[in-house]
Amino acid sequence: MPTIVPVILCGGSGTRLWPRSRVTMPKPFLPLVGDNTLFEAALARCPASGGFAAPVVVTGRQHLGHVEAQLGGIEGAQVIVEPAARNTAAAIALAACRLPEDAVMLVCPSDHHIGDANAFAVAACAAADLAEEGWLVSFGIEATAPETGFGYLKRGEAISQTGYRTAQFVEKPDIERAKAFLAEGIYAWNGGIFAFRVKDFLAELAAHRPLIAAGVAEAVAKGREEGQRFHPDADTFAAVPSDSVDYAVMENTSRAAMVPADMNWSDIGNWHALHEALDRDENGNSVRGEGEAELVDCRNVLVDSDGPRVSVIGLEDVIVVVDGNDIMITTVSGVQKVGKLSGAVNQ
Repeated sequence: MPTIVPVILCGGSGTRLWPRSRVTMPKPFLPLVGDNTLFEAALARCPASGGFAAPVVVTGRQHLGHVEAQLGGIEGAQVIVEPAARNTAAAIALAACRLPEDAVMLVCPSDHHIGDANAFAVAACAAADLAEEGWLVSFGIEATAPETGFGYLKRGEAISQTGYRTAQFVEKPDIERAKAFLAEGIYAWNGGIFAFRVKDFLAELAAHRPLIAAGVAEAVAKGREEGQRFHPDADTFAAVPSDSVDYAVMENTSRAAMVPADMNWSDIGNWHALHEALDRDENGNSVRGEGEAELVDCRNVLVDSDGPRVSVIGLEDVIVVVDGNDIMITTVSGVQKVGKLSGAVNQ
């Protein structure tokens, strides 16, 4: 099996899980599920004992302190400090330009929850094997519900015992299309986890987004090292076009592949998604945080308080969050609007 280099992408504006998640402390660095933060859990899923190399973390300066505090003493870890936000294609290219051309990169968001780490490791090994053969591989997350908030991958012909061609990348569907995808059984969620060799990714990026490829390469060539940190040249990187890796590379390459991954995955994209990932009592209720809560005649209620006692009576499908002087209450159907609240937007 090839050595796999985890590339952990750390960023986020901290709005969708406001007020607990903030611009200054977004969700990757919070212990939302269990005792470890999502970032710490992402690192723990890629241990040296499992065949993983030291991680490369790509983050912005505003999150550098959190990254280094939680990174621990992993020998050989690199932290690439993005001078500006330029989306995932450029972020991944920064890491690629700092790695050997034959290295297999495993690109992972830092803010996802994966309940089955063993299934993740199996999928990572299968993806790395395909990457060694020149494929650019997506994890196809098993679709368990007709979600409209995710993109989808359509499974094509088998290319190995565990891998398939990606027949189609599908944008976020409406509910009827999502239900049809689920019924057809050959569509998976696109979770934004990828594996590819450095040289294959850079070649495809140069072919389809030459300005990104050239700009990032120049920014890295002009960059400077500072201990485990690497700083690309800020002026050069600022001129790099912003584009996602899906649009820039994965939807354009003829070598797109996917490996199925049934690993209890969640992007923790809103308060309802977090509630789904938490343990619940017999009525579907969850209480987290330091504060006490009393729930009477409630169903599917989440209370998250950092201190004040919260009492809830007779409510269903409601989320209550207390963070300092900020209190946010929403129905489950309203969670997508949290990030548009003035408190979240005007941080």
